Amino acid sequence: MVFTSFAFLFLFLPLFLGVYFLVHPGLRNLWLLLASMIFYGWERPSWVGIMVASTLIDYTLALCIGAKEEGRRHRKLLLLISIAVNLGLLGWFKYANLLVHSSEALLGTRFDWADIVLPVGISFYTFQSMSYTIDVYRGEIRPTRNLIDFACYVSMFPQLVAGPIVRYRDVHREVVHREHSLTKVGAGALLFLIGFVKKVLVADAMAPLATTGFAMAQPGLVESWTALVAYSIQIYFDFSGYSDMAIGLGLMLGFHFPRNFDSPYKSQSITEAWRRWHISLSTWLRDYLYIPLGGNRRGEARTYANLSITMLLGGLWHGANWPFVCWGAWQGLWLSLERMNGRRAFHAGLPAWLRVFCTWLIFTFGWSMFVARDFGHLRALWLGLFGLGGVGAPLHIAQYEGYAYTMLPVALAIVFFLPNSSQLMRRAHPLVALAFCLLFVVALGRMLAASHLPFLYFQF
Repeated sequence: MVFTSFAFLFLFLPLFLGVYFLVHPGLRNLWLLLASMIFYGWERPSWVGIMVASTLIDYTLALCIGAKEEGRRHRKLLLLISIAVNLGLLGWFKYANLLVHSSEALLGTRFDWADIVLPVGISFYTFQSMSYTIDVYRGEIRPTRNLIDFACYVSMFPQLVAGPIVRYRDVHREVVHREHSLTKVGAGALLFLIGFVKKVLVADAMAPLATTGFAMAQPGLVESWTALVAYSIQIYFDFSGYSDMAIGLGLMLGFHFPRNFDSPYKSQSITEAWRRWHISLSTWLRDYLYIPLGGNRRGEARTYANLSITMLLGGLWHGANWPFVCWGAWQGLWLSLERMNGRRAFHAGLPAWLRVFCTWLIFTFGWSMFVARDFGHLRALWLGLFGLGGVGAPLHIAQYEGYAYTMLPVALAIVFFLPNSSQLMRRAHPLVALAFCLLFVVALGRMLAASHLPFLYFQF
């Protein structure tokens, strides 16, 4: 089930909220857990079993880790089992197909192999569950004995399938007891509307341009850059729109989820961009991978290596595709180069607007690796981007072409010059709420006219 669907907006959400606020407060977590299971298993009930197994394993292991006194043996072994189970699940469902197909290409043979279907959201809930056992091991939180509370934390539907990645230590008090108010419900509903409008009216308008351009066998300069810029807008408004909706739904239920985006395209360096893009993932990688590897405490050479390893694995986290690894290497390269330059971008001496443009250009070029199906596709994209495939011509799409080309500069103006969702919420004004209510009605009409509006990050 997705937020931008008739079933969610007109069936699931009203029923869920109605029951949630009517039942006894002590039963709300149980209802949230049951509803989250229905939400997650709506299309494939078998996926619920995978999540339940992961949840039970980490709940049990965390209790065992927390029961051991400081310095006692076996705590590290229990943690390693938790990590192995989580990474094993993630590795099997996400990378088995890649390993099999890479082996087939290397050996020149075909195996009797049926591709495994990736469970939606597995990358997000395994990272959440794994962070819980790691924090228990580190002594930063105490393990909960309430299985319903823990399962509710892992599976809560607002941020289950595409984040933000929420850590138990940030919401454990609200899992046990949270305050509800009309103010929170109103603010959460407004943030949900903002995210819905971003997704449907902007991101989905860019999708046909990006899809058409990337589907070309030999795109020219115009097609390649149109598709790439459209994709940079699509993925930002799609993912940040989902995050807004997730955070808004959480606020309606009394949870304060972490912010996931902070105008990343306004950054003046790649280092700054990664403090603003997919914040919950970048901080997770920092705290649970980069710092344990040694961070910047073991000399410059080790620091660059740690940055590169972290970003390579961050790229691989997004999917079983070698161009994803290249995308991670691209990001790690720029982070390392900027660190060599005193944590400053090489274009730091330029005027502010030009620093922002250069950073966005570097970040956007990286999307060519992110979106490529394979190295052959990536080569074709790069030939087009560097003008080696000819000048080309404007892209033509079957429907809403005028709307797509109108929204492209409008969306760029929004990301570079207008307030982001968090800033809009801080400056909340009745006219802002009224404007987004009207835009929501327009977006609702577009949603009902479309057959399916998937979120890009569901595939990761």
